[in-house]
Amino acid sequence: MASNRSIIASLFVPFLFMAYPLVAQNDLKEQITVSLSDPAKPGFLNVGLVNGSIRVTGYSGKDIVINAIAAARKSDKEEKGDASANGMKRIAAGANMDISAEEKDNHVKVSSDSWKRPIDLTIKVPQRCSLKLSTVNQGEITVENVNGALEVTNVNGAIQLSGIAGSVVANTVNGNLIVSFKAVDANVPMAFSTLNGNVDVTFPANAKASVKLKSDRGDVYSDFDIDVDKGPLKTTRTEKNGMYRVTVEDWVRGKINGGGPEMMMKNMNGNIYIRKAK
Repeated sequence: MASNRSIIASLFVPFLFMAYPLVAQNDLKEQITVSLSDPAKPGFLNVGLVNGSIRVTGYSGKDIVINAIAAARKSDKEEKGDASANGMKRIAAGANMDISAEEKDNHVKVSSDSWKRPIDLTIKVPQRCSLKLSTVNQGEITVENVNGALEVTNVNGAIQLSGIAGSVVANTVNGNLIVSFKAVDANVPMAFSTLNGNVDVTFPANAKASVKLKSDRGDVYSDFDIDVDKGPLKTTRTEKNGMYRVTVEDWVRGKINGGGPEMMMKNMNGNIYIRKAK
C-alpha cells in the first residue's frame, strides 16, 4: 500500500429508529475502521471535539476503529409544542451525524459536526500510537494502554490517562487530571495542569525527573523522596516607565532519583499528588 495514499471515510448517517445496547432508541451510532499506510510503524491520531467525550484504548490490532454515538436532536418546540402551529404537522430536517476520518502516512485525523450536538467517541488504536485529543464541553477524555506522545486538552471535564508508556502534555480547566505511567520517555519534558481540580500523577519507582510544582490554593504531596531545592527564591526585575517591579517566584523545584527532564505540575484550586507506582 503506497505511503502517500489518503483515505477519506465520510459518513452521513440517517436517523434510525433502532435500538442498540446501552444506546437510547433514537440515538445515532456508526463505526469507521481506518487502516494505516504502514502498520509496522507507530500511528498518530488527531481528534478535536466541541461537545462530547473521547475514550481511546490501545489494543493488539493494526487498524484504528472509531465508534461514534450522537443523541438525536429535539427542539424545544418539538418537545413542548407550538401553540401558533394550530395542529399543523412539524416537518423536521434530516437528523444526520457527520463524521469523517482521513489517513495519510499513518496520521489519522477525525472530524465531526460536534458543534451541533455532543458526539461521544470510543476509539481503539494500535498500542504504539501518539495522540492529540481535545474537547470543550459535555465530556471527559480517557486513554488506556497506549505507548506514544500524548497531547490532551479539555475545558469543562476531567482527563484520565492510565497504563501510559511515553510522554504526556495535558491540561484542563475544570476537572481533575489523573495520569498513571507504566513507563516514561527518559528524555522528554512533560507538563500537567488544571485550574479547578487535582493533578494526580503516578510514575514508575525508577523514574528520573526534575519537578517544577505550583499549587496556588492547595498542597503538594508525594511518596517519592524529592530532593527539594533549598536555594534562595528566584526574583524577576522588570522596568516600565521608570518604575521597577520585582516578582518573587513561588514554584517548588526538586529532583526525583537524581533528576531528569522537567516535569511541570500546576493548578490553582486543588492539590498536587506525585505518586510512586507500587
